[in-house]
Amino acid sequence: MDDIKEIQNLEVANEGKQYIVVRLGKEQYGIDIKYVDNIVKNQRITRIPSAQSYFKGVINLRGEIIPVMSLRLKFGLEPDEYTNATRIIIIKLDGQSAIGIMVDEVREVVTLDEDSIEKTNSTNSSDVGIQYLSGIGKHDGGLITLLNMPAVIIEKENV
Repeated sequence: MDDIKEIQNLEVANEGKQYIVVRLGKEQYGIDIKYVDNIVKNQRITRIPSAQSYFKGVINLRGEIIPVMSLRLKFGLEPDEYTNATRIIIIKLDGQSAIGIMVDEVREVVTLDEDSIEKTNSTNSSDVGIQYLSGIGKHDGGLITLLNMPAVIIEKENV
């Protein structure tokens, strides 16, 4: 019986990190599951005057007012297209209040081990957006751009 527990513990240790794979336009992005608090269907967003262009407004989620940003606009992509697959992912970072990010679609949850993740080299500051990436994941023959959620979220307060 102890051998089974040891094997299960080893499997857990070797699993790697879990990411929620989302779609923005034609690209796939991975969000570390440890930051995801909730995923909700698109709902009525109340606009806030004089907000950043990528800041869509706020939603009321079970009595909590949560700001919502568009990742498409933040990343300089074309404006959001609202479909039945559009979702708002509620992100919670340590020491920060919750924020919602709009995505075109939530695809799946994948587990990536260290060997299948290529770290990005953020030393070239002329690459706009590179600070938002933590790496590139290889999964089932495709690539998933892994987002650095603290960089994506926290920077909004400094703009």
